[in-house]
Amino acid sequence: MAATASETLRRTALFDRHVAAGARLVPFAGWEMPVQYAGVREEHLAVRSHAGVFDVSHMGEVETRGPGAPAFLQRMLSNDVSKIALGGAQYSVLCREDGGVLDDLFTYRLGENRYLTVTNAANHEKDLVWLRAHAGGLDVELADRIDDFAMLAVQGPAARALLAPLADGALPTRFHTAELRVAGVPALVCGTGYTGEDGAELLCAPADAGTIWDALLAAGVAPAGLAARDTLRLEACYHLYGNDLMESRGPIEAGLGWCCKEDTGFVGAEAVAAVRAAGAAERLVPFELTGPGIPRQGNPVVGGGAVTSGTFSPSLERGIGMAYVPVERSAVGTAIEIDVRGKLRPAVVKDKPLYRKDA
Repeated sequence: MAATASETLRRTALFDRHVAAGARLVPFAGWEMPVQYAGVREEHLAVRSHAGVFDVSHMGEVETRGPGAPAFLQRMLSNDVSKIALGGAQYSVLCREDGGVLDDLFTYRLGENRYLTVTNAANHEKDLVWLRAHAGGLDVELADRIDDFAMLAVQGPAARALLAPLADGALPTRFHTAELRVAGVPALVCGTGYTGEDGAELLCAPADAGTIWDALLAAGVAPAGLAARDTLRLEACYHLYGNDLMESRGPIEAGLGWCCKEDTGFVGAEAVAAVRAAGAAERLVPFELTGPGIPRQGNPVVGGGAVTSGTFSPSLERGIGMAYVPVERSAVGTAIEIDVRGKLRPAVVKDKPLYRKDA
């Protein structure tokens, strides 16, 4: 049942700051989150041209520790966990036995046998139940850390330059982590993000989030909401769980075969390997409209398939999206038509990412 009052929604540690900044707040995955401040286009272009900060404290965290942690995560996650160096980061998917995707995740290796996995907000409880159900008899401990962390994402071409003076050490490179003090408070700084821009994600105690947020804004970083985060990630062709990924789809058709190492024997590996060998019937492809219109999730693709994510691209100034289409119509350059509220809008299948700095 949908929440009918703000009291039924969780709030991040930065809620009062969002209100003070004039954010429009909306329900999202059980949280009351800022969807925009100055406006989606302004925030989007601020991240593309300078730097923006997103409150993503609604994301979940699961800590896995103990002598059995590496082997356990190797069994659960689709990527090769043995390749994560100390202080490293890795993207993977969590699969059912039939290969359906339960979630897509980032895992950070914090110690020899200690890992922190970031879950999607709407999937956190489901993921935790799934992981615990498979941990029996192993020398591993799982801890729900969602209440222990706030999370800020600083993204944009100037993000590192603005963040660096606030940190007491060198910022980690992409796909690496460092435990630093930022604006005087402890934080796990991760060289990851969801916008197609450089930057870092900062995990800290909720009580310290305001200190970091205030310092970033004082340094000239613009606050940005979930709407701009969505348009940015779609230009970069990053998946959104519930739209582009789901339990009824596997990673091969979603274009995520690169993060699936079936020889590790992860849960669902045999099913994923079978689809890889036989070939998927449909593939997730990015597209651009060649004329007017804004595609939306659920719009049919003429001849088969449907839009999973769609929006108006502030950077490209045209409608863009991703859609599952029959594999024979998935090649880059293929002309397709999208039924947008009863009007057929011509489009073309594009390569990833849709937005490029040199375009």
